[in-house]
Amino acid sequence: MNEQPNIILIITDQQRYDTINALGFPYVDTPNLDKLVNEGVSFSNCHVTAPSCAPSRASLFSGYYPHVTGILKNGDTWKHSWVELLAESGYHCVNIGKMHTNPYEAPMGFHERYVVENKDRYLQDRYYFDEWDTALRARGLVKQQRELYRQLDDYKERMGAFEWVIDEDMHPDNFVGNFAQWWIGHYPKTEPLFLEIGFPGPHPPYDPTPEYAEKYLARDIPLPNVTQEELDQLPAPYSKLIKHNTEVDHDSIHHLEHPTEEQLHRLRAYYMANVEMIDKQVGDIMEALDKNGYLENSIVIFTSDHGDCVGDHGNIQKWMMYDVVTRVPTIFWSSQGFPQNKQVDGLCQWMDIGQTVLELAGAKVPDSFQTESLVPALTDDEWAGRDYVFSEHPPDAHFEGPYMTMIRSQKYKLVHFMGADYGQLFDLEADPEEVHNLWDDTTHQAIKQEMLMAMLDWRTVSTFDTRDVFADHR
Repeated sequence: MNEQPNIILIITDQQRYDTINALGFPYVDTPNLDKLVNEGVSFSNCHVTAPSCAPSRASLFSGYYPHVTGILKNGDTWKHSWVELLAESGYHCVNIGKMHTNPYEAPMGFHERYVVENKDRYLQDRYYFDEWDTALRARGLVKQQRELYRQLDDYKERMGAFEWVIDEDMHPDNFVGNFAQWWIGHYPKTEPLFLEIGFPGPHPPYDPTPEYAEKYLARDIPLPNVTQEELDQLPAPYSKLIKHNTEVDHDSIHHLEHPTEEQLHRLRAYYMANVEMIDKQVGDIMEALDKNGYLENSIVIFTSDHGDCVGDHGNIQKWMMYDVVTRVPTIFWSSQGFPQNKQVDGLCQWMDIGQTVLELAGAKVPDSFQTESLVPALTDDEWAGRDYVFSEHPPDAHFEGPYMTMIRSQKYKLVHFMGADYGQLFDLEADPEEVHNLWDDTTHQAIKQEMLMAMLDWRTVSTFDTRDVFADHR
């Protein structure tokens, strides 16, 4: 591979792993992502370090776990990233779309930022006007948002699923994709280029345009089968979270504890429709890159910051440690050098992408990074992956439980709630849906203690080794 390839990093918001056709999920049409899968390397066991946006993204763009960065929840301040190292090594660095930094317009090492944030901003976010807001204003349009959705007679029955009814090109995912294509086609060709494109979807509100909505409403889609037995066995913080989501309409969602099959089908249909809309934009972006000469020496990475329960385990959105939240699609494509149609099953942390980008760019990787390189997996070298991956989250405006930490191996997952005598332990081989909690099962106490000790070692070593890194970093 040539030195300093162009690197295009595409990040969606809240996209589950099971939303790409070529990865084995035929109920969604994703021809452009399928092409990246079939011509590239996909990771089937990539897990985020936090089940919400900002801490997950800060971990990716810093190279450290959330408890080290101190960026533990949405709204926490973060202003720096390894993009600064790419800029120092000669890259022209551009962000179009969502990053979820705080402040939103923090430079982060980018030479240019065109910020587009959450679709449904509220409270402290409500009066931040981004590129999308100004475009809507110039068009004379009023953004679809919570105040307007609340006026619908069936608002509380929709669970955040609404049709996009104003100008199609002003849909946030279309807007970001079109903006990226415009920049690629009009800015003088600049190499090496690092281009981060952040799509706001399929994060709620779940808001496809009518033709995509109709397509998936007519399609059979697997629906969650949540039993009362599972709900009764949930840890208390999870039950409280579900209840909270029925009382507070975050992101225009009025959650329902017992939705009908019709409501669940519409919810998932709109979610999958949002995914296909993004897939269309990915294809158009690839065409624009090709047309303007960038793909001759480029690496394209497609991934997401976390998943969404979309009804699984009785929940909506994230803030839980199930695989439907922590496991994300991760695809590497290259115009030269990577194997084709290679699926890698080893465990990796989402933040490992950061070290990998720096290595592929020929930039220096800081010795203190807590990441592991994925470069061997992008070649024909042997790569076993991590023994464990971790994820963590404190109490915040949504999740009111004690600090929770997840440790996952290939076979087992354990979720620890600080100071509590309850928790979760799953045998992922026997119970991939994570329904049967083995925390108190007498035959699994040895593996429980083994994973708790591994968690303790991880937390201790990761904190001690980086105790001075973030003194002035945030």
